[in-house]
Amino acid sequence: MAGPFRSLAVRNFRLFAAGQVVSVAGTWMMIVAQDWLVLGLTGDSARALGIVTALQFSPLLLLTLFGGRLADRHDKRLLLTVANAVSAVLALLLAGLVLSGAVRLWHIGLFALGLGVVNAVEVPARVSFVSEMVGAELLPNASALSAAYFSTARVAGPALAGLLIAAVGTGWVMLLNAASYLATVVALRMMRPGELYRGAPESRARIVDGLRHVLARSDLVLPLALLAVVGLCGLNFQLTLPLLAKTVFDADAHAFGLLTAAFAAGSLGAALVTTARSGRPSGRTVAVSALLFGVLETVAGCSPGFAAAMVLLALTGFASIYFVQAANHRIQLGSDPRYRGRVMALYALILQGSTPLGALGTGWLAGRFGARSGLVVGGLVSLAAGCAALLAERAPARDADGDADRDGTGAADTAPRQPPAQEAPEPSRHPEPPDGPDLRERDRTA
Repeated sequence: MAGPFRSLAVRNFRLFAAGQVVSVAGTWMMIVAQDWLVLGLTGDSARALGIVTALQFSPLLLLTLFGGRLADRHDKRLLLTVANAVSAVLALLLAGLVLSGAVRLWHIGLFALGLGVVNAVEVPARVSFVSEMVGAELLPNASALSAAYFSTARVAGPALAGLLIAAVGTGWVMLLNAASYLATVVALRMMRPGELYRGAPESRARIVDGLRHVLARSDLVLPLALLAVVGLCGLNFQLTLPLLAKTVFDADAHAFGLLTAAFAAGSLGAALVTTARSGRPSGRTVAVSALLFGVLETVAGCSPGFAAAMVLLALTGFASIYFVQAANHRIQLGSDPRYRGRVMALYALILQGSTPLGALGTGWLAGRFGARSGLVVGGLVSLAAGCAALLAERAPARDADGDADRDGTGAADTAPRQPPAQEAPEPSRHPEPPDGPDLRERDRTA
């Protein structure tokens, strides 16, 4: 199989992708149902929604590095199987409470916290497991396809959730989510372990070693720092989209699903575009994509109507996934395989662990100044961060140009400088013929 889907020729990855499409679609159905349920129980409280979102992502902030350590020390396939099975049980318990009419806000917060603990183990194991399924050569393509099936599920899940919530209520949507986890469990157990690209697990894998590896590499520190700022301020769509739909456009559950699906459709387009990437992107690519994302998010926050919001959110979704994928590929392809689980745990920690703080800040901002302010401020901060990263990327380039060789190649001279060779002594002048062989020989020597 060639082209943008070449990673699907690998049987293990094909099974994993199929299971993930079903499972992630169920997860996005659950997210829409959970947000809608919280707003319904609290009278459209942005503060309550921010607290539940913070509870769900706080464990990622606190425990993801530990999850990365587990991923480097243990069988990732087994970790993912257990994590998905536990998530199914948690979703089943919450669905029972909702269907029985006994659900309270603290039940939702407790479930969100439990799911966050599971995700702190599942996310770094899943991200680093991709390289074990396909190997280093196909990793950029497989990573982009992973983003593609996540975006596909993000399109189908919210749209279907909006219809089901209107038809049968949030409880049945949560029950379907519980069943969807089984697709990933079955796919994982059907894999052929002998076809995985496994290295020797590190029996003494330490979190501090992974951090030292990152801190010693400026080409990893800069995209991670940019990701932290954008993730904290700009990537809070789980909070801003339901507030925009319900408080600005006065939309019902179906219309909210369409708004979320439009954002996800743009994300899918970006994921498919990045499947053509075959190598590690430059730091400039990461910075420019963050800058463009900031511009589009700011404009989306000022959208005059529902139709315009759908179009602008689709473009914003495209820019967000393009930036996240560029940062992912630059970090993952630039890290040492021995530390990849811990490095990608740090990536997941920054990308998703920043959400609790971002959700609280965005919830306060939206409650005080309206839902649009969350998008506008997040976009402006992301724009400023992208500009700063672009300047930081250009500064080393100017330094390298100053130290470049003088041979016209532009390559930096990194070899140690040697002391200048001593000048050859001036040949003695004898009355020989001007064109004699000895003079020509001495000229060549000099």
